[in-house]
Amino acid sequence: MFQRLRWFVGLNQKNLSTKRLGNVEHQPGPERPSQLPVLDAVHEVAVYIHRFHNLDLFEQGWYKIKVTVRWEVGEDSYPGIPARVVQYEAPEVGSDNLCRVWMIDDADNSFSTPPFRIKYARQDVLLSIMVSFYLSFGACEDQSSVILKFELLHAPMSGTGYEFQGSPDAFSASVHEYKIPPKGLLGLHSYCPVNFDAFHAVLVDTSVHISLLKASHHTSRPKVSSDSRGSEGTYVEDYVGSNKVTLIKALMAAHDILLEDLKRISTGIDQAVDLTEITSASDVTEWFRSTSPANVNGDSSPLLSDRPHKAAHSINKLTDPFSWDDHLLISLQSLGNQLLSLWNIFLKFHRENKTKIMEFLRNSWANERRTEWSIWMVYSKVAMPHQPKINGVERTLLHHGARGNTRRLTDDPIQIATMRAELHRRGIAQMRINNRSLQDMYIFGDPLHIPIIIVERLTNIYHSTSVSSDFIPLKEEARHKLENGYRATNKSGNSRRQNEHVLRVVVFVHGFQGNHLDLRLVRNQWLLIDPKIHFLMSEANEDKTSGDFREMGSRLAHEVITFLKKKMDKVSRNAILTDIKLSFVGHSIGNLIIRTALAESIMEPYLMYLHTYVSISGPHLGYMYSSNSLFNSGLWLLKKLKGTQCIHQLTFTDDPDLENTFIYNLSKEKTLENFQNVILFSSPQDGYVPYHSARIEPSSAASLDSSKRGKIFHEMLNNLLGQIQNDSDHRVVIRCDVNFNTACYGRNLNTLIGRTAHIEFLESDIFAKFIMWSFPELFR
Repeated sequence: MFQRLRWFVGLNQKNLSTKRLGNVEHQPGPERPSQLPVLDAVHEVAVYIHRFHNLDLFEQGWYKIKVTVRWEVGEDSYPGIPARVVQYEAPEVGSDNLCRVWMIDDADNSFSTPPFRIKYARQDVLLSIMVSFYLSFGACEDQSSVILKFELLHAPMSGTGYEFQGSPDAFSASVHEYKIPPKGLLGLHSYCPVNFDAFHAVLVDTSVHISLLKASHHTSRPKVSSDSRGSEGTYVEDYVGSNKVTLIKALMAAHDILLEDLKRISTGIDQAVDLTEITSASDVTEWFRSTSPANVNGDSSPLLSDRPHKAAHSINKLTDPFSWDDHLLISLQSLGNQLLSLWNIFLKFHRENKTKIMEFLRNSWANERRTEWSIWMVYSKVAMPHQPKINGVERTLLHHGARGNTRRLTDDPIQIATMRAELHRRGIAQMRINNRSLQDMYIFGDPLHIPIIIVERLTNIYHSTSVSSDFIPLKEEARHKLENGYRATNKSGNSRRQNEHVLRVVVFVHGFQGNHLDLRLVRNQWLLIDPKIHFLMSEANEDKTSGDFREMGSRLAHEVITFLKKKMDKVSRNAILTDIKLSFVGHSIGNLIIRTALAESIMEPYLMYLHTYVSISGPHLGYMYSSNSLFNSGLWLLKKLKGTQCIHQLTFTDDPDLENTFIYNLSKEKTLENFQNVILFSSPQDGYVPYHSARIEPSSAASLDSSKRGKIFHEMLNNLLGQIQNDSDHRVVIRCDVNFNTACYGRNLNTLIGRTAHIEFLESDIFAKFIMWSFPELFR
């Protein structure tokens, strides 16, 4: 197998030697009058692999990235050919974690980066390498897309990077693919993050740059005489005649796109680029526009009046597939040369400003994805509902709606949420995406399997008089004590502004019988938004979630304070700690543990720093009105057989008097009031947590309950709604209704009892990705 592989060190180039035209290969030869002029062009796909950042690889070892390019159809016949490789920045000197040998494999026309060794989490490896592929213009007759494939190869830690190249132990660990649509093949400059999968959570910073390049013409003798008009000769003649105008049009479009993108990037990074040579040679493109294919059909053009005779002559040439003259060929060659010069200017400009261009493209990518991912998101603004009255008009209306002949849809929010998501999913099935943007195949591979997210932003929130508003903020002396205790002396003499630091901490809390790594996918997405956060994957209650919530909350509070003080001490050695942003993410009962911890007196000095709270399927109102009979039976067994204390508290059986139950009294604590942002994730398919409980909203069953239980429920709801009221223009409170496509899981016990959706929050990060990149200001 080794004769098919080639290893290279440093700067090398492999040229494309064979040109393809349809299914017929042509070799250069002297031009003769009886020969057909054949046009040829290539799409150059340049892939810049900047950095490999390990977020959460579970296994140490040697890794490398394999890149291939192919047409979406005709995979075996028309692969992209590696054209050139450039090491645009020298690797780290003396590093034993990076082998400097990259490889091209002729067997599958692939390129592999130098192997690098990964030892620990959040490790960076600067690869700084560019590989470009050639795709022959017209290789696929239809408007086909191109698949850009990244493959993560892994080998055990034993051995060296050089041994990895031919190691039999190396295997493909994961694959991430992007689709380049037909429009993108004429010109594209995009950031292209490669994340692989949940078990290989990495970020490979790459960017993709594409252009249609210089058209070189050569000739080919028809294999069948013109008199006999054989089938193959007819095919070649028809192909050239029909694609001649298409090629000119494509080259002109590629020229305009490249020039426009170069100016856009230059303006975006505030760095001038010299285009004097290009603008001085613009007569060629203007001449072609005056004889553009649109004019062939008799359409008028203002440019025709400037050169009527020349334009008419050229149009005749364009309509006749066999009347190419020297002037037209020279003009076409000039257009190709101009496009190639512009492409080289861009590559040089990219090398000189690679960091700024990378940052600019990444920001552009983030903004575009916010629009693109809105395909699966439904946005709405809703007013916070008035806190339900125990005796009054609202209860009467609900009773009337339930007793009437027609059932109100609002009485069944799960049904209406499911119907709304299903209607939106049907609309997606009829969509046809037609743009130049890269399409992440993790999302676009099967768009119907992506969850639908209904985002409700709560506005105009009603302030109920039944909710106490006499919350006493932290005393000023407490704030000064905390801040002054962690101010560092500026020994370097730098300005105060340069030495200031904001400490951003995110605490992740698992649910019942969970693991501290349960929320790692959400953590990884947060790290991509803000790489400078400090995160605490709480372990204080691991294997201890069957006890009293008060004990679990106390353990979490002490764990958080210990972590915060450690980070504050570290920052104070080198900077002035000006602010803290403390955020929490909880899954299932982890949300009740978080709220219990925030109610602890030792957490009081830190409440003023609360920033963002993400509740993922949290039973904030307990299980007083749970409609899942199967799950309720399981809770009953846990209480009877194991005496699980937290289950008694969740079901309000921890005290005969409901006013003395834990969750009721927890609702009186102002645990959510100080968060700047509150995000409540729920799912109508989640049978483990009552839908209304995760969303903190009224329950139709409770509204029909005139007993003390109904009164207690509405008081709890009043208390919580009062804490998340939007009394500030800068505060964000949203409900995110996630509708997973659980059809692929089939019918089993997990889907029947609603466990699938509850666990899907932990095993899928797509919902978190959509929300975090749509509202990045909440996570920075």
